[in-house]
Amino acid sequence: MSASLKGKSVIVTGGSKGIGKGMARVFAGHGARVLLVARNLKDAEAAAQDLSASGGTVGAFAADVTTLSDMEAMAKAAVDRHGGLDVLCANAGIFPQAKIEEMSPESWDHVINTNLKGTFLAIKACVPHLKHSSQGRIVITSSITGPVSGYPGWTHYAATKAGQLGFMRTACIELAKYGITVNAVMPGNIMTEGLQGLGEEYLRTMAASIPLKRLGSVEDIGHAAAFLASNEAAYITGQTIIVDGGQILPESLEALASA
Repeated sequence: MSASLKGKSVIVTGGSKGIGKGMARVFAGHGARVLLVARNLKDAEAAAQDLSASGGTVGAFAADVTTLSDMEAMAKAAVDRHGGLDVLCANAGIFPQAKIEEMSPESWDHVINTNLKGTFLAIKACVPHLKHSSQGRIVITSSITGPVSGYPGWTHYAATKAGQLGFMRTACIELAKYGITVNAVMPGNIMTEGLQGLGEEYLRTMAASIPLKRLGSVEDIGHAAAFLASNEAAYITGQTIIVDGGQILPESLEALASA
């Protein structure tokens, strides 16, 4: 897999922290040339500098996934810097908590625009360039929350994550004629800055409910994304990989206790 990613041009949106930064680290480790994208240029540059210090080829770019012109500029930057575009990791997303009774229409729209519309716009902007690649790949970061499970306060987030998979299943058919594959990773509870903010008790109970008894790392998601972007996954499209340590499988904590 490492050899098939070497020298490839990769975009990772939402790449300045969390899962996106983990993806960028894994791709760079395989020899890919990565354009790390975030809304704030300083954040993107800091992350790129950190990853480059480990020997990877990682650059930074500032763009807002809710704006088509920004996404078009992002795609052009990758082509200009790397001579083309091979892989898009549509990873950017937000998950503010608000239950339905307290959620404002503006908050709903903000999450939908960032997570779902942002996925569409990033892909729309990159497709004209991915068409010229011999290894065109799109990897969407979805979640187990929405497509498989639920959690109070994340109805808007869950709707976007389920929506991404609906989008993927038709997008992969439309783009197959160009040799572009479209797949998704579905993380469970991954140790990121966002989850750390939910508190130690949340982290403890989440780890207790996972058969592997730990939260995943951002690199765990990066490895799954790298596989889907590799030549070894060339005949896989419209599919999902759940990376959750078995979290969705037990019927209850009692099921784990009986194992």
